[in-house]
Amino acid sequence: MLQGMPAEGPSTPRPEPVTDLDWDPKRARRFADRTVDLWQELLERLPELPVAGPWRDEEVRTALAREVPDGPMGEDELFEHLREMTLDWSMYPGHPRFMAYVSGTGTVPGGPADLLAAGLNMNLGGWRLSPSGTEIELQVVRWFADVFGLPQDAGGLMTSGGAMANFIALKTARDQKCGWDIRNKGLGQGPPLVLYASDEVHVVTDRAADMMGLGVDAVRKIPTDDGFRMRIDLLTEAIAQDRRAGDVKRFAVVASAGTVATGAVDDLEAIARICTAENLWFHVDGAYGAPAVLAPDLKPQFAGIERADSIAFDPHKWLYVPHSAGCVLVRDGLHLILSWITAPAYTMEDKERTGHGTDFGSMGPQFSRGFQALKVWVSLLAHGRNAYARRISHDARLARYMAARVEEREEFELALPVTLSICCFRYVPPALPEGTDGREAYLNELNERIMTEIQLDGRAFCSNAVLKGRFFLRACIVNFRTEADDVDATLDVAAELGAKVDQELRPPDLRSADR
Repeated sequence: MLQGMPAEGPSTPRPEPVTDLDWDPKRARRFADRTVDLWQELLERLPELPVAGPWRDEEVRTALAREVPDGPMGEDELFEHLREMTLDWSMYPGHPRFMAYVSGTGTVPGGPADLLAAGLNMNLGGWRLSPSGTEIELQVVRWFADVFGLPQDAGGLMTSGGAMANFIALKTARDQKCGWDIRNKGLGQGPPLVLYASDEVHVVTDRAADMMGLGVDAVRKIPTDDGFRMRIDLLTEAIAQDRRAGDVKRFAVVASAGTVATGAVDDLEAIARICTAENLWFHVDGAYGAPAVLAPDLKPQFAGIERADSIAFDPHKWLYVPHSAGCVLVRDGLHLILSWITAPAYTMEDKERTGHGTDFGSMGPQFSRGFQALKVWVSLLAHGRNAYARRISHDARLARYMAARVEEREEFELALPVTLSICCFRYVPPALPEGTDGREAYLNELNERIMTEIQLDGRAFCSNAVLKGRFFLRACIVNFRTEADDVDATLDVAAELGAKVDQELRPPDLRSADR
């Protein structure tokens, strides 16, 4: 007995149970049933609801503000609060006319799968804390690796999204290619590290360079061609220039497989050849576009992805699963472990005796990890590969249909042909004089305002792309509820609001004589 510690015995009061938080299964079921009823109402009403409302932050904050009570809130009052949040103050990425950014719809089976994952509450940082969860995530990763044509010893893990997936891949690339013990000795033991990407690459590559301590300037931005694909000749030239200078260490090239602005896919085969010749890590940021390899008509655009050293992509984008679900794949799974493993004393385990498997906490920056793989796995099992292939192909077909409709209408101008499922266009008033000073600046101002008005209007929802200094409206279709009628309706809304805003904004010197 430790000196000064009281003896435990009959005189020590036995703590009585505290069960406030431990709801019995029947009460839990009633609560879940009411939640599912609200979800069903949302699905039933979704087509008639506005995609978003014109609210300001203070309005929403005031409407949803509640004091946390000392005792439990009544269940009726709580569900009325949830109902208001759901049906009065939310926006809906699952709405058929939501075509902004690259945000998926949320598969129907993915929602209940997330509920089950939350109910289990396993920690996928360690196998012993998540035997079924870890093995399902390994199956998901293995299936994706096969889809992309990676070898059997490929590895990977689920992440919160593309930002983390790209960071994990590039940190792994840094550790494998730098040439010194960077994990223990740090960046100061060698020359500055640089990597290469197109000037259309997603900002998460810049963020990864920042988080790794390289600095954003370490990302050498390579200009793109007229299709917004990385220019291979300029990539080759930039690498050769750094080689001749000899004052930096080149370690990776990031290829885009579906840029966020236009959906452009870099020449993956050519970049793979360069990386092999130059001993550089070949990373593919396919956060948006990579799942299109499932569609036979789109897969040829991704030739060469099977040669990647790593691939990052988001099932919560073009596989439609609920947020959040990213994935990183690495050609040699051992590299993930070498780049991330640590061995704190409190996680000691005799794996030979227990027979336990992979600990994902040794393969990435997170020790505590949620069961993100379940909603992906359940969605894949519930729908099957062919359904995904058909819908992804259909999304791309709808984007091409939208481009064709844009070209048929005199008030619109198409930015460029559709590559995957993104259509970029702008409103150009039919009577706007051509060749006039200030015309392009006005069109930028006009279309920026139109985008804002569309988002506030609520009948449709698009975003934007700035392409070589020109502002375009951007519709990205990764939505299994979107159909041709929704495409036509979105263009009608853009035309209606475009004419209204043009009437308000156009300066006198850009008005034609017959107007």
